[in-house]
Amino acid sequence: DRHAEFLSTIAIVGSSLEKFATEIRHLQKTEVLEAEEYFSKGQKGSSAMPHKRNPITCERIAGLSRVLRGNAVAAMENVALWHERDITHSSVERITIPDSCILLDYMLHLLTDVIDRLIVYPENMLKNLSRTNGLIFSQSVLLALTNKGMKREDAYRIVQTSAMDVWQSGKSFKEVLKSSNEVARVLKAEEFDAIFDLNKSIRNVDYIFERVGLG
Repeated sequence: DRHAEFLSTIAIVGSSLEKFATEIRHLQKTEVLEAEEYFSKGQKGSSAMPHKRNPITCERIAGLSRVLRGNAVAAMENVALWHERDITHSSVERITIPDSCILLDYMLHLLTDVIDRLIVYPENMLKNLSRTNGLIFSQSVLLALTNKGMKREDAYRIVQTSAMDVWQSGKSFKEVLKSSNEVARVLKAEEFDAIFDLNKSIRNVDYIFERVGLG
């Protein structure tokens, strides 16, 4: 069971690495393109489509994490014993324990290199945010209305109705709310700028990085 716990922990760490790698793979999609792996000169992205810049390192991390989880399952199968240990256990452990340790070390180095050389596109981030026409601030509006004394059920109804209008019409969420008599009775026009301030949403980013030792 100690071996099973050890390999399960390794598998969990590997799964976290896969989570980060999968996020980067999504961010590298053509229709998103907010970040991407470093692509060296002369590197091939696809054997069939020369234009592609595939996130091959993140793909490798995502695939190898499955091996770690498979080894953890093998370790679970090894917990049950017949009186004493025998070769049915050690034959598995001779492969899974060293392989999992070496593989996780390799994956950590891979992801570290990806992050160190990650290419980021802030302008695309802003462009993608603007596609929502301000809907990303719906929670901020909801909280502002309730903080002013409006019942949450009423605030939710107003915000959701306005949001659905924006989805269908493509109007500005901010302007739709300003035109609402129910909202105007609670929020002043000058208060909207603070509610729709993107900097408020990212104000703790530096602190978070410092907390994890990346500041």
